[in-house]
Amino acid sequence: MQPPLVLFDLDNTLVDRRGALADWTAGFTAQHGLGDEDQANVLDMVAERAYPSTFDVIRTRYRLPISTAELWRAYCTDIAALVSCQAEVLDGLDELRAAGWRVGVATNGAVDIQRAKLRAAGIAERVDGVFVSGEADARKPQTRHFALAAARCGTELGDGGWMVGDNPVNDIGGGRTAGLSTIWIGHDRSWPPNDPGPDHTVPHARAAVDLLLLHSAGHTRTTT
Repeated sequence: MQPPLVLFDLDNTLVDRRGALADWTAGFTAQHGLGDEDQANVLDMVAERAYPSTFDVIRTRYRLPISTAELWRAYCTDIAALVSCQAEVLDGLDELRAAGWRVGVATNGAVDIQRAKLRAAGIAERVDGVFVSGEADARKPQTRHFALAAARCGTELGDGGWMVGDNPVNDIGGGRTAGLSTIWIGHDRSWPPNDPGPDHTVPHARAAVDLLLLHSAGHTRTTT
């Protein structure tokens, strides 16, 4: 029997991307002498997802005397320094693996920024595998994304498993379509009306870990 699999989303699930972006944008606009309206515009441009092409637009719009490549490298370094994963969540990843789980990260985004965040937050060394959409142009909610993430953890989607994330479409809808059970990190939001709900809703990642540990403990009792 294969070990149970759980895939975690990264941004706003394991780390607080929103808070890091707000801090980064304030520092970036101050550094380049931009105003409050510019700060709001820059934040809007990077809010959903940032790539080198995003910084080409920012550089052109604000006539910044720095290359796109330099802006992107600075962004990756600065964001990685700003994100963190709570100690109890890092402990939880260790606890899951100790309990026999295969633990992975399934995240959309550019490879360099996502990998930098995983290393800086202490997550990289606590999981069995990571798949970033930029590695193979396979984005959540595509089933191929989840299949590649499962493969990085040494298992397959057909063996079942769980997806934990904050995005109703990419994480929960995509995970369900891929045949995974789902845990939604609600962040005090209401589930979108008329959408099939997740299997479970929890307020934060540590609560998801505790739910999975309970699930595996119960499963062990019923199969031994």
